[in-house]
Amino acid sequence: MLSYIIKYKTLLFFGFFLVIISSCGGGGDDVQIIEGPSNLVFETTIFGQDASHPNGDGSGKVTFNFSATNADLYKLNLGNGEIVETSSTSYTYTYFGEGEKTFDVFISAYNGNKFISSSKSVTVQIGTGTGSGLNLIWSDEFNYTGSPESSKWNYNIGAGGWGNNEAQYYTSRFENVKVENGYLTITAKKENYEGAEYTSTRMLTQGKFDFTYGKVEVRAKLPSGGGTWPAIWMLGSNISTVNWPACGEVDIMEHVGNNQGTVQSAMHTPSSYGGTINHGSQYLEDVSTEFHVYAVEWTEEKMVFSVDDVVHYTYNPSIKDSDTW
Repeated sequence: MLSYIIKYKTLLFFGFFLVIISSCGGGGDDVQIIEGPSNLVFETTIFGQDASHPNGDGSGKVTFNFSATNADLYKLNLGNGEIVETSSTSYTYTYFGEGEKTFDVFISAYNGNKFISSSKSVTVQIGTGTGSGLNLIWSDEFNYTGSPESSKWNYNIGAGGWGNNEAQYYTSRFENVKVENGYLTITAKKENYEGAEYTSTRMLTQGKFDFTYGKVEVRAKLPSGGGTWPAIWMLGSNISTVNWPACGEVDIMEHVGNNQGTVQSAMHTPSSYGGTINHGSQYLEDVSTEFHVYAVEWTEEKMVFSVDDVVHYTYNPSIKDSDTW
C-alpha cells in the first residue's frame, strides 16, 4: 500500500556524461544474405466494441494482432509515447486517460536489421466519467480557503530532508502552505528559521489515506530556479516497520530547477535505489508557466508514468518480488 506525498525540497546537483564509440572492421569471403520481412498484416480489436459502443466499453483495452513473413521481432509504438517489443503476434494494451481519444499506432516487423512497417489510427473510449474506468476513492480539489484539510493531510516537520541534506526547514505554517482561489500553493522562502536558511512544506497522507493499485493524477504548475526540486511521490505505508528502500518509493514527478523543463519519474526498490537506474523523463517547455497533469497507473503488472496522457516511463520488471516490486 502506498501513501501519497507532495514535497518541495531544495538541492543543487549537476551531472555530465561522455560517450566513446569505437568500431572495427574485418574481411571475409562469406556473405550471408538476410531476407527482409514481407506481407505485414496489422489488425486492432477494441474491447466491448459494438454498434452501440463503436469505440469500446470504456475500459481502454485494445488487442493488436500482427504477422509478417520472415519476421522474428515486432516493435509496437502505441501512439502515446510507449513502445513495446515482442516476439509474439498479439499484444493487449490498456490506454489511460478520460474520454474519447485517438492514437496513431505503428507496427514494425524485423528480421535482423531489415524491417517493414504499417500503421493504424485507433479511437478508444476511456472511462465513463470517473477517470480511466476506475472509481474515484480519494481527492482534494482545494475548493476551500485556509490551511489544507487536516482530515486528509499530515506534515513532515524539521530540517535536513531525512537523508537528502536539504537546505530548508519544513513547516506547516500558512506562510509556506495555503489554499485559496481553488489552488494549493507551497512556497519556499529564504529566511532564517530554526537554524535553517530556507523554509518550505512537505505534506503527505501518511496515516490518513493509502491504497493498493489504482491511478494517481495531480494537476500542478512547478517553480523555476536553481536549487528548487519540487516532487510528487509515494512511499510504502509500511515504511515505519521495514524502512526505506524496502518500503518502496514511487516518484511520480520530480523537477530540478537546474535542468529547467525536464520532468522525471523514478522507482526506488532494494534492487535499485538512490541513484536508481529505473527512471524516465520528458521535456515540457512551459512546465513553470502552465498546469500539467502528472500521473502514475499502478496495476499488478506494471507502473506507467505520464504527463497529460503522454507516457514517458513504464516499470515492469520480469521478476516481481520484495527486491524489485
